[in-house]
Formats: sequence, C-alpha cells, structure tokens
Amino acid sequence: MMQSLVFNEFGASDVLYLHNQPTPQPGAGELLVDVSAAGLNFADIYRRQGRYPLAGSAPWVAGYEGAGQVIAVGSGVSGWQPGDRAGFADVPLAHASHIVVAQEHAIRLPDWLSEAEAASILLQGLTADYLLHDVLPVVPGMRATVLAAAGGVGSLLTQMLVHRGVQVFAVASSQAKQSLCLRNGADAAANYDAWPEQVRAWHTSGCDIVFDSVGSTLLQSLDSLKDGGRVVLFGMSGGTIPTPDPAQFLLRSTGVIGADLWTYLTSQHERQRRADRLFALLKAGHIKLPEVASFPLYRGKEAHNLLENRLFSGKVILIP
Repeated sequence: MMQSLVFNEFGASDVLYLHNQPTPQPGAGELLVDVSAAGLNFADIYRRQGRYPLAGSAPWVAGYEGAGQVIAVGSGVSGWQPGDRAGFADVPLAHASHIVVAQEHAIRLPDWLSEAEAASILLQGLTADYLLHDVLPVVPGMRATVLAAAGGVGSLLTQMLVHRGVQVFAVASSQAKQSLCLRNGADAAANYDAWPEQVRAWHTSGCDIVFDSVGSTLLQSLDSLKDGGRVVLFGMSGGTIPTPDPAQFLLRSTGVIGADLWTYLTSQHERQRRADRLFALLKAGHIKLPEVASFPLYRGKEAHNLLENRLFSGKVILIP
C-alpha cells in the first residue's frame, strides 16, 4: 500500500491527514520510486490554502520535489533500473511513500549525495541556477540585491553570486536572517524598512540587478536600480504585484524581466545538466546545504506549520 499526505478541503494545516491506497504501477516511459524524502515548499502551503489551482479531485496530494530509489520501471525505459537513485524537482504528488516519475523528469544523483540531501536542495538549487545563468548576463563586479535572501532560493543564490564575483546586498526580515545572509557572503544586509535607501547608501548609483521573489516590493526594487538596471521578478510571495509607470523605464533605461523555472526545465538532458552543475558547486564547497528540519509523513501538519510561520530559514523535508 502507498501512504500519502492529503487534504479534501482548503484551509489550515488541520485539513491534512494520511491516506492509504494501492501503490501505483509505472506506465510506459515511467519509473516507480520509493520516496526517501520529499521537499516541502511554500507552493505546497498555497495549494493547501486554495491559492493555487489543483487538477483532479480530492483527496489532493501536494509536493513536487524529492528523491528515492527506483523499484520498478515501465516499458520503453532506458538507462534506469531497480535500485538506481533518482531525484526530481517537478513531479506532482510527491508527499507520499511512492511516486510515479516520467523518465524525462528523473535526475540521477551522485554517489556522495544522500536522497534527503537531494530533496533539501533540488528545487531551490535549480531555481538559483537558472537565475544565475539564463535570465540575463551576470558577470563579476556587478552589484545585486537579493530579496528574501535568507530563504531557500535566496540563500543559495547569494552564495552562487558571491562565487561569481558579484557584490550582494541581502534583504531579510529579521536580524537572525540577516546574519545568515552575511555568513553566506553578502556584503551588507537590511530588513524591509526603507531598504532601497540603504542600497543607495551602500552604492550611490544603485544596483545592477534586483532578484525579487516577493512581488509586492516591485516598485521598491525599481527604485533601488542604477540607470540601466533590471529587476528579475520570479515570485510573488508578498501578494499582489503593483503596476509600475512604464515612463520610468524610458527615463532611466530600467526594466523588469519575468522569470520562471519551468521555462528552462524542458528535457531530461536539461534537468540533468543543470542538476550536475548544482551538484558540482556543492561538492566544491562553493554552496552549502541548508539547515534541515525532517518530519515523518504522519507529522505533516507540524511540518506545514513550521514552514508557514516563516521562522525557520532552512529546508523542511518529509520522510515517508
């Protein structure tokens, strides 16, 4: 039997419960993975709250990220066999003891990385990776501001930028989180009170790039740019995104670039290539794994509460 963490209605974490059902079987081109660890992300909180649309009907299972061992393969699968270890960052129904993974979405893990470690870094790490490499040129000597810099993506992105030779101004909500940002290599850190002014105190002309996952901060992000700078908008955790005055783009040669991970995870080759680049940074010590809080699947309510209260800056994972 397969066990899943599910919900039948939207609401607080109290709607979550464990559900047993027959273990699925892999179809053509699919792997059946015995899940060792699954990542819990804010998108899962938003799905439980009803803020994101969900396919199918209740009971719903959240989760898109995790890792485990292949226990069966479907017809037409090549290069995978039972016993192999697979990670994934964009496969639905991950908060369960078993998951069916299309071969195209499976990521092979290096021998030195555990499944729990992979589940703690894949989604946020691949997000930070595409922000660094794909959206616009990021070169040594640039100045960048990272919002939510103590979060999963922000923490890894800060470390990657510092390794690239970029000066980083980190914005985080508390002193403890700001201290974490400085340990990650940021040059300076501030909270959300008047941070654009503090960016300009850091560098009078402003910054080259703002990586903004908050969304509601867009106008502030634009204010903190130097002439010719760009905001990379890749999230809206703060709620509604305000509408800027397009004339300001003309006057200062600034702009906003929207960015989404799913634009770049287009094939098995791309998933593996990007994951291997992430793993190489980790192995070389240029980035580090987040602090992890692990919960067994039956304590899923506690896991959701820990992430939802935003007091924990590490990664929450579920262990079936």
